[in-house]
Parts: sequence; C-alpha cells; structure tokens
Amino acid sequence: MRFDVEEFKKRAREDFEHAWHEGPSVLTPPGVSGRYPRLKYTRARPHPIFEIVQRLRETYLAMGFDEAINPLIVEESDIYRQFGPEAMAVLDRVFYLGGLPRPNVGIARKQIEEIEAILGRAVSPETEAKLRETLHGYKKGTIDGDELTHELAAVLEADDAAVVHILDAVFPEFRELAPESSRNTLRSHMTSGWFLTLSSLWEKRHLPIRLFSIDRCFRREQEEGPTRLMTYHSASCIVAGEDVTLEEGKAISEALLSAFGFEEFRFQPDEKRSKYYMPETQTEVYARHPVLGWVEVATFGIYSPSALAEYGIGVPVMNLGLGVERLAMIAYQSNDVRQLTYPQFFPQEIGDREIAGAVHLREEPRSVAGKQMAEAIRATAAEHAAAPGPCAFTAWKGEIAGRTVEVIVEEPESNTKLCGPACANEVYVHDGSVLGVPDIEKWAKVRQEGISTGITYLDAVSSLAAARIEEAARCGEGTHVQVKMSKLPSDVNLRIEEYAMRHITDHNRKVDLRGPVFLTVRSVIPEPSTQ
Repeated sequence: MRFDVEEFKKRAREDFEHAWHEGPSVLTPPGVSGRYPRLKYTRARPHPIFEIVQRLRETYLAMGFDEAINPLIVEESDIYRQFGPEAMAVLDRVFYLGGLPRPNVGIARKQIEEIEAILGRAVSPETEAKLRETLHGYKKGTIDGDELTHELAAVLEADDAAVVHILDAVFPEFRELAPESSRNTLRSHMTSGWFLTLSSLWEKRHLPIRLFSIDRCFRREQEEGPTRLMTYHSASCIVAGEDVTLEEGKAISEALLSAFGFEEFRFQPDEKRSKYYMPETQTEVYARHPVLGWVEVATFGIYSPSALAEYGIGVPVMNLGLGVERLAMIAYQSNDVRQLTYPQFFPQEIGDREIAGAVHLREEPRSVAGKQMAEAIRATAAEHAAAPGPCAFTAWKGEIAGRTVEVIVEEPESNTKLCGPACANEVYVHDGSVLGVPDIEKWAKVRQEGISTGITYLDAVSSLAAARIEEAARCGEGTHVQVKMSKLPSDVNLRIEEYAMRHITDHNRKVDLRGPVFLTVRSVIPEPSTQ
C-alpha cells in the first residue's frame, strides 16, 4: 500500500510552518517582575541535532514507518557478507572494539613483603591464600574489574585507598596493560544493522515492511572537517516487499525534505556504487545550502539480491539513509557541522537581549515593607529631583522588624540639587555593550536600537538604600546611605553575571555606567515615648 506523496507533502509543509518556524523560539521579550524586567524562558533550548532528529521521527511516523533500533555492534564477518570484495576498504574506515586483557598476576614472597610494608602488619597464610584466590577469580572473569578493589580490601582488611596503592606499587602488571582489539566493529552505516534486522524479521511480518531508525554511526575519518564528523546520526529507513521500486526512494526523499520546508532538491546517480546496492540504483539526494550550495543529504537504492541472499532475505528492499547533521546545517544555516554539534567548544555569540537579562541588582530589600520603602524612595527622589539644597523630604514611614522607621531623602549641601543628573540614566545593552544613558538626543540611537534592562540608576540606588536601612532596622539602628560618582556597576548597586561579562570582554565591548548620582538617604528610628 503506497501513500499519497503530494497529499503528504502538503500536510507536512503546513505542519512545518506551525511547529518548526513558531515552535523552536526560545526567548520571549522581557517580562516584568516588580519594576524590573527579566528574561522569561517559555521552554528550555533543545540541541539543534536532536531538534532535527525529533522532527524526522515525527515525519517518519506520519508516513507510516515503524521505529526500530538496529544493532550498534557489528561483527567483522558481517561486513564481508555485505560488501564482498570491498570489505577491506570499508573496514579501513570502521572502529574496532578493543579491551584490556586480564593480567595473570603472580604473588611471590617479594610481593607479600611489599604488601606488608604498605599495610604496616604481617599478612597471614590464610589471607595470602584468599588474596591469590581473589586475583585468580579476576583473571578468570568471575570478579569484575570495578569490583576488584572492594574485594581485595575485604580480603586484606584495609581501606580502598591502601588497596589502590598496593595495586599500583606492587603489581606493575596492571599499569603495563595494553588494549587488544576484537573482531567486533561499531557500525559505520545503518545498512549493517538493517541486514541483521531484516534477516530475523522479513518472514514474520506482513509485507511491505516499513521501518526507520535514527541513531549514531561511526566512521574513522582521516580528519574531521566542516561537513564531516567521526560520529554522526543516520536517519535511515527500509521498505521491504514484492513491489518495491526505486521510485519509492524518490517519494520518501521528497516527503522528508518537504516536511522541513525544503523544495529545492535534486537526485543524481551515486558514482560510489556500493556493492550492497543493485547496479544503477544507488542515488544521491542533494539540498541547497545558502552558503555551501548543493549539499548531499541522503542516499537511497535497492539492496543487491546477492547481499540479501547472504542473510536469507527473499524480497526486494529499498533503503534510504539521510545524514541528520547535514540536514541540520541546512535548517540552521550553519557553515560548520563541528560548531553546530559541539557549540560548547566554540565561542558563542550572546545577543543584547540575553546580556540585558544578565544585569541584576546587587542588593535588594527582602521584606514586603522593604520593597515598599524602595519604591517610596524612588518616587520621592524623582518627584523632588530638582529641589535645591539644603533640603529634606520624608519618603516613607512604617514598621520594620517591629520598629518604627522613618526614611528621609535629603541634600544637606547648598548650591546643589536633591538628585545628581545621572539618577535618571537608564541601563541599556547596545551592540554587546552595557551603557547607562540619559534620555537626550546624543543617546537616541542607543535607546532606540538597544535593549533596555528596565533599570535606572535611581531604581538601583533606591533598592540599595532600602536594603541597607532594612538591615540596620533589624539591629535597632538608623543608617545613612550616600552614592556619589558612579564608575563601576557596583557603585550603582548593579552586577553583571560572569558569563555575560566574559562575553563583553572577549569581544572588546564595554561597560560604561559612569555618572554623577549624588543621592543621600537617611533612616531614623524614633525614641520610644516615655509617657
């Protein structure tokens, strides 16, 4: 039974527009927490490779393919059965699995004396016999390697640290072990697993059989590069049945690519001509990359009857293999699969919005009353900012920790105003720099194009004053908070998270929060009435 390719492509494109273009958005615009914006995460950020894997899984399932897990470890003999005379060339690119042999550890009088010297006591003949028995059990495989230290510690009645010292100092055989290769390999193509799966399945399922598997493959590349890794994900499928043709591969390829919103792709004969495909059926699938141009994304073909016969498979089989990483490069417009797969090892760009979310207040009041106090200080200072000194304004009066507290915003000196001109500065992030800017024409571009943190110098200093007053009130004391010139973020009660600061310095951006603040806040705890 065939599916309607055009109808599927239509539905896939509609689903793609909804789930792909809208779904992966990670950050929303800043929300508001109290007075101060914070970035809100609607969902965690998926890895781009597994985002593509999940999308492919959904597409395959929608097309009627059942999911399978193929064997990851493939015997060398299976490579010969599948590739015939080409097997040696293929095996040159596979990883063989190896392991450490179990050493045959001898115990002479010399070793016993060295153990006694480490333990600081004699080893009895009974303990020596148990020691030999334990090491022999390890050699025979009845004791696992990760259990050896514990078993020896029990025999010698010593702690694990002493046993580790003994193994290192007394038995050099453990240090001198070298890995030995087996005849097992890590699969380099999903095809190796499909032959094993189909040989067990084809006579036990209704035909046609439609299966897909998305999993890792391993290739011992001479060198990793922008489009090649030693481990990659193959999104592979098979269709096994009497009426399978090459057109099946083209239809599935179109449907898969269409599900990702791609319409520009092409098919061409693959010159490599693997022996497990029938002659003239191996076909490459290309999709256009905005920078790299046409990139090979998939290959499909009809399995050779002779290769199928090696496993007793008696029906035609179409196989398609799609490189997940290469498809992800196209979807994410990446120029280097290494950076896409392992972004943690490459310098990461942080946008202005994320840097803005990394700017916080250093000190904030903890209580509800303290937060109300901070708001009152800010409002009072803003209202009377231009008042000439000397002047004083009661900003808040209330109870903190069971004590009545009066908060006053003041300017004790003459020929100056209650607030310095920088109090109105607002903190913006523009082109990777953190800037405190006033609302004047000179800084219009920063305020229009940059991302506001929603924090002014006055906001931050009011919060600092409220936090200090709150703490002093708990000790039954009044206090005096004054901020003069600002040079550093800490001067105006701001901190920038370490990762954002590192990005700023690594990219030669700047943090400029200078300015004359000159705000003074004082708290008074009135004496209790004696009447």
